[in-house]
Amino acid sequence: MNSKTKKKYCIFAAQYFPHLGGVERYTYNLAKKLIEDGNEVVIVTSNVYRLPEYERVNEIPVYRVPCWNLLAGRYPVLKVNARFWKINRVLKKKKFDMVIVNTRFYLHSLYGMMFAKRIKAKCITLDHGTSHLSVHNKFWDFVGAVFEHSLTKIDQIFCKDYYGVSGACNEWLLHFHIKAKGILYNSIDLEEVKNIQKNMKKMYREKYTISENAIVITFTGRLLKEKGLPSLLNVMDKINKEREDVYLFIAGDGDMQDEVNMRKNTHIIPVGRIDFEHIVTLLSESDIFCLPSFSEGFSTSILEAAACGCYILTTARGGAKELLINDEYGSVILNNQEELLYNALMDIINNPDKRKRGIELTYQRIMDNFIWDIVAHKVEKICEEK
Repeated sequence: MNSKTKKKYCIFAAQYFPHLGGVERYTYNLAKKLIEDGNEVVIVTSNVYRLPEYERVNEIPVYRVPCWNLLAGRYPVLKVNARFWKINRVLKKKKFDMVIVNTRFYLHSLYGMMFAKRIKAKCITLDHGTSHLSVHNKFWDFVGAVFEHSLTKIDQIFCKDYYGVSGACNEWLLHFHIKAKGILYNSIDLEEVKNIQKNMKKMYREKYTISENAIVITFTGRLLKEKGLPSLLNVMDKINKEREDVYLFIAGDGDMQDEVNMRKNTHIIPVGRIDFEHIVTLLSESDIFCLPSFSEGFSTSILEAAACGCYILTTARGGAKELLINDEYGSVILNNQEELLYNALMDIINNPDKRKRGIELTYQRIMDNFIWDIVAHKVEKICEEK
């Protein structure tokens, strides 16, 4: 990209590193690729962890606005005080060409949209969800849904252009009477994965004395009920009564961390929260990646697992069927009922040829459709549109 077409982008994301999740990795990877293309990018996030209000993280400028931490930090709420206005004044001077709001249902997101309108910058909002946020309480889930609908109505006053990170996200936007303008797929940096694999040392099978012939199933992500962990743990107990050569690694932290640790045994192995390099190492030593979730947009964990050579088993939520387009690519089950999950896992455990074929097809599909070069170029094209 030449200097004449260089643009300034501001990405508003209510959550960002060190908080780990799919939205955070999306924000980071999109920013990184836009910068590689010669653009300038600034990230504006919530100061959940009481970190410096400004710093460069991995060469990306990050501003952190004050917030209250609701739901143990899962829902940061913008705190409009003197520190906020100071950061706002700094941002206004930067003359951004485009504001990208990553997710729709935070007050932080509304701030990003209002900021874009105030500075007369192009604004798009990315949606990552396919269901309302749940705290597993019917009353508060209802209150949350009403709040989300109300906030989304206000959002639409300030931002007209919405994109999903999967086709399933765009279908969910219709629930709010929003017709998305397109898809900016969640993606993966295959070169980053390859570079880690070149230098990594295998460690997980050796550390837990698991033979190369054993079957390793892995789950990575937030340890939440909506990810289907209760079903997966129960199914693993059932499988291990029949086969002693099947193991489950669980990497991540979250609300279910104590419960997962209580279920630990020689075949169910929690490893806690690990960094990306260790995630790649673990996935590269795994045979099957299992995400029996009932709420997804387009799982970053699935893309990471497929990039590392895992066979994918997941539920028909979010963008899974856009990656695993038929049963040759992977296994997409209707829901995470234990009988369904058990039968699907046993089928692929007992079918190495099916796993090998699925791994090869899915990797090729990622190369053709789900890499950050494609997404960044689409964003740049949107920015150029009048």
